[in-house]
Amino acid sequence: MKDILSEIITNKRLEIERQKQAVSLRQLQESILHALPARSMRQAVASSPTGIIAEFKRRSPSKGWIKENAMPEEIVPSYQAAGASALSILTDEKYFGGTLRDIRTVRTSVDTPILRKDFILDEYQLYQARIVGADAVLLIAAALEREVCLSLTEKAHELGLEVLLEIHREEELSYMNEHVDMIGINNRNLGSFHTEVSNSFRLAEKLPKDKLWISESGISDPETVNRLRAAGFRGFLIGETFMRAEHPGEMLKDFINRIHK
Repeated sequence: MKDILSEIITNKRLEIERQKQAVSLRQLQESILHALPARSMRQAVASSPTGIIAEFKRRSPSKGWIKENAMPEEIVPSYQAAGASALSILTDEKYFGGTLRDIRTVRTSVDTPILRKDFILDEYQLYQARIVGADAVLLIAAALEREVCLSLTEKAHELGLEVLLEIHREEELSYMNEHVDMIGINNRNLGSFHTEVSNSFRLAEKLPKDKLWISESGISDPETVNRLRAAGFRGFLIGETFMRAEHPGEMLKDFINRIHK
């Protein structure tokens, strides 16, 4: 079976090197002085009655284009208006059709915290995230060595970014450290992209009680959200379910109404 994650990481390393040649780390370090104040994604999700983290993405490696011409300035504010507790924006271009501009475009038009969702491998990307206005970043255990994950988590906090650590297997719990703000269980295997929501329920009893839990991927109905909440999860990252709708914001609003019912 083709390992999609390995392919993405190889491409991402090349992409980062090209970006460094165009804009140096020193230039980013100077630009960050003008970054907007960061907001707390953890607090926003924890205080939300639904905990829905609505995701903006145009495509996926396994299913191709979902909404190729999607405009963040239209969809992201509609997510906020519908009641999203936080926003996730894919910034990987080759595999997900996103760019850092998608965050920059909407940053001043929404008050809801924004997660930069990408394959973060280098502190360079943390500076990028902070400069365009992200409030939190995703760190994927399966994509990092443990020591690198710790270093990136510490650096993210130094820059004022919160960290969502994503795991898929129990063994990856060893990546937890005191600087992690939220722990996400990805129900999608990043090697094969096979999805099972049962993964969140299976790992729930193993998760540290002092962290905010987020279930990611494969959530398509309100009843699943209610069951996950009963199991201890407080955040629910949902993208494709909304993005496939003609009007993603309206789909989210209806989804939230059904959760309350």
